[in-house]
Amino acid sequence: MEFTRRKFMATAGTALAAPVILKSTIARAQEVVTLRLHHFLPPAANVHQHLLTPWATALDDQSGGKLKVEIFPAMQLGGKPPQLYDQAANGVVDIVWTLPGNTPGRFPSTEVFELPFIAAQKAAVNAPACEDYAQTHVVQDTADTKILCFWAHDHGLIHTNTEIKTKEDLSGLKLRNPTRLAGEALAALGATSVGMPTPQIPEALAQRAIDGCVVPWEVVPSLKIDELTSYHLEIPGTPTLYTTTFFLAMNKARYEGLAPELREILDRNSGLAFAKAAGDMWDRVGAEVRAKVEASGNNTVTTISEAEKARWIEATAPVRDKWVADMKAKGLDGEALVKAAQDAIQKYTKA
Repeated sequence: MEFTRRKFMATAGTALAAPVILKSTIARAQEVVTLRLHHFLPPAANVHQHLLTPWATALDDQSGGKLKVEIFPAMQLGGKPPQLYDQAANGVVDIVWTLPGNTPGRFPSTEVFELPFIAAQKAAVNAPACEDYAQTHVVQDTADTKILCFWAHDHGLIHTNTEIKTKEDLSGLKLRNPTRLAGEALAALGATSVGMPTPQIPEALAQRAIDGCVVPWEVVPSLKIDELTSYHLEIPGTPTLYTTTFFLAMNKARYEGLAPELREILDRNSGLAFAKAAGDMWDRVGAEVRAKVEASGNNTVTTISEAEKARWIEATAPVRDKWVADMKAKGLDGEALVKAAQDAIQKYTKA
């Protein structure tokens, strides 16, 4: 079921009841506020169509047309994907959808979910777990913006033109990584890790600059990865090889300058409500994409065995150890952050 306004309201629950507008704020409420949201993927992307657009529609409907979000995909307002967060912080745009991992090391508290074999298989677990964790652990890293939501997708896959059955099959393959830590995990497994923004993947695959990439099912159609690769490797169960985290970040002054009733509407549709809707979308669309890829007859979807997964976990353990040591050097308790992330994942696995 598509993430429509009805779905969003069901996700957020009774908190989505219309607010009472006080007489003293009626004049401000009559003003139409338009927020510009900038992101890096094309308008055909599932996040644009099935998450951001319905979210904007919900804000418009619930505010009686007083709070609008105009979405600019594919970096239409200029700059490059790693600059998105600063565009929100500096007021170049009002809101951005971006990846903390686009600027490695800048948001250390977010990286714990991107460590190998920490995240869950389902986005319905990862997304709310990230938002829950963020309320305590991500605030200091993001004090220059208002984070409307911090979330993560479902399990990522390895897409290649060479079938992979064991970690030895990864040896020497040039694989695009989504984050620094995913890149370190791939290197620990024997691959050659290549960092690049998501929009560059299709050209890099077409030109054979890389042998494959690591992304979730959801993004496969918009990047035509199913046309550019033939094999799609899944890692079974929880924990999974990796996930990528995201920010929906807003200019702080713009947020604080909203009329109270409009800010309240924005708050009710952000945070955990947005994270749960995002998780539902990723899992639903991911299953649909997987089924279509399998049905095409041109692609092969495989899954490593649990025994092979255990070998991958052992091989990538030094990546986590190094990250914990790096966090200690920065004055952070990496072990405590790992435990907080695992506790949050366990909490929403039971939910």
